[in-house]
Amino acid sequence: MVAVGEMAPDFEAPNQDGTNFKLSSLRGKPVVLYFYPKADTPGCTIEAKGFRDHYAEFRGRDVEIVGVSTDDCPDQKAFAQKYGLPFPLIADNAQAVAKKYGVLGPTGHARRVSFLIDGQGTVAEVVEGSPDTHVARARARFVAA
Repeated sequence: MVAVGEMAPDFEAPNQDGTNFKLSSLRGKPVVLYFYPKADTPGCTIEAKGFRDHYAEFRGRDVEIVGVSTDDCPDQKAFAQKYGLPFPLIADNAQAVAKKYGVLGPTGHARRVSFLIDGQGTVAEVVEGSPDTHVARARARFVAA
């Protein structure tokens, strides 16, 4: 797994709309890159809604939120629309991004891991645990700082 102090690996993959997304396009801004197992499941919904509910705070600090799961574009789009998620959800159904970050689980889904990345692209913190923990740690690092 990518560790604190390492550069966040760049990747290119489609978002929920099928538009190509490149992580390096956000360079210069802090990023919460959060991996989750499956769209529209209970824990993943709690986490996504948490980031949605605090999105204005993050954007007020110029922090970008990006979610990644091994779901395809239509599943990501349905998830984003159902819950009004205002940030990109990356469709990593080829599992390339999850493998690059070392978070692909044995079932073929991404594990719940968030990488808090500074504006220079360095991983400042890695968060695992319950869905609420990820939002709280991201807020503590980027909003309350």
